[in-house]
Amino acid sequence: MRHTLVPRPFLLLLLLLALVAVPHAAQDPAPPPENPQSFQDWQSEFMAEARGRGFSDALLAQTIGGVLEPLPQVIQNDRNQPEFTPGFSRYLDARMTRTMLTRGRDAARIHASVLSRIEGTYHVQRRFLLAIWGIESGFGRVTGRTPVFRALATLAWEPRRSAFFRNELYNALMMVDRGYIDAPTMTGSWAGAMGQTQFMPSSYLSYAVDFDGDGHRDIWKSNADALASIANYLKGYGWNGDQTWGREVHIPTAAMDRITETVPKRTTGCSASRNMTERRPLDEWRALGVTRADGGPLPKATLTAGLVDTGDRKFLVYPNYDAILSYNCAHYYALTVAMLGDALAVR
Repeated sequence: MRHTLVPRPFLLLLLLLALVAVPHAAQDPAPPPENPQSFQDWQSEFMAEARGRGFSDALLAQTIGGVLEPLPQVIQNDRNQPEFTPGFSRYLDARMTRTMLTRGRDAARIHASVLSRIEGTYHVQRRFLLAIWGIESGFGRVTGRTPVFRALATLAWEPRRSAFFRNELYNALMMVDRGYIDAPTMTGSWAGAMGQTQFMPSSYLSYAVDFDGDGHRDIWKSNADALASIANYLKGYGWNGDQTWGREVHIPTAAMDRITETVPKRTTGCSASRNMTERRPLDEWRALGVTRADGGPLPKATLTAGLVDTGDRKFLVYPNYDAILSYNCAHYYALTVAMLGDALAVR
């Protein structure tokens, strides 16, 4: 992979940002069960199943067969994701830095032409593409160096989310089998997320696009392909380019009590989706006593919104917010993308 030299403090921050999260896969944190099966036994069983699915011995030898043992650090990272720890403002401040904003605005200027074409094709605002690109890989600078097959094999063997990662392991095999990338080049984050987009293999297969027209869906080295693939992902999850994501709001204590009594939580989706209210029209939120963060009235728009409460800050979020959650189902992540996107809006 191609990496650009950056100042050491920012590089360390980017490494943290790019490698802490599990894009498109964040689930409820749960105590890990004990694994009764050795890694070697699991590996033999998986390879036998893969052969039964039609994957060749040669392919398995250069991918799964080369994984001699699991990666302990991968398991440690999976159990300690910052998207699930308290303190949204601290999480946000660590990511929406002056350096991040400067580099994001520089990227907006440098890639203005391709961003315009992407907006025209997918109807996704460029500021949110830049925000995801910046948070996931530091605008393409840090994409991860962990061998993807070793990371995925570790997490497919480890019981906590084995079914999800077992499926991703098969998708990774499919990527190599179809010639999209060779196994040695397939490196990424500790969770197997790849390229400038930090796509999991399933996301690559479903949403990666060849936007620069060279015949390859190259989310590793092509800025155009990476940005367009992010847009295609959001569009695939229902993004509406005529709307934004939501806004921060102020809720007096009495109003919060009324909301708790009358507006139920969602009952479906991942933990973040269930940890927000059902959507209600903005007029209803206004009647309940919710105002803009500055105390002004909510806009008179025909939008529905759900309430996200991080403890210290509260937000009404529109349907587009769900598309951001689909990228990484954690409110800290989705709110940071949303607010960084607003900060990168063309002034």
